[in-house]
Amino acid sequence: MAVILASQSPRRKELLGLLGIPFTVRVADIDEYMDPGKPVFDEVARLSREKALAVPRQEGDTVIAADTVVVLDGSVLGKPKDPAEAVQMLTRLSGNTHEVMTGLTVLQGDRLTNHTEVTKVRFRTLTQQEIAAYVATGAPMDKAGAYGIQSDAAATFVERLEGDYYNVVGLPVCRLHQIMEDYR
Repeated sequence: MAVILASQSPRRKELLGLLGIPFTVRVADIDEYMDPGKPVFDEVARLSREKALAVPRQEGDTVIAADTVVVLDGSVLGKPKDPAEAVQMLTRLSGNTHEVMTGLTVLQGDRLTNHTEVTKVRFRTLTQQEIAAYVATGAPMDKAGAYGIQSDAAATFVERLEGDYYNVVGLPVCRLHQIMEDYR
């Protein structure tokens, strides 16, 4: 029996490590297209479920998969394609409250638990100089919504947070712990 993380995200690896569970990584190769005609809440859950089902596993293995997006006024802000798009995203987030949604799936044998965790994040009003300086670091380029709350200057952008901090990082640790306890 093994625990498999269906993600190559360094942040998810680190967060799963907090639970003290030995695990291996197997990246799920799926189309991560989100249907804009369907609720984002449901789509992140679907993507995490597809990731969990896509990785090779043996009977008794437990697969953990997640998919995280930033949502502002109903629009999904994924990873920016270039620095200009990162500036645009951060400008939109400035002075506003957005949601971070993570679809979380735990699969063991025929048992599958699928959940969407939502955390509300309020950014203070940012200056264009702050945004430009942050984008110049390159840090926003591999992060949904063009920011990472955990390890760089973007931590100073967050004025208020309602929900699971670790969900914003990319894995709702509290919910995952509860699910894993149920699977024992």
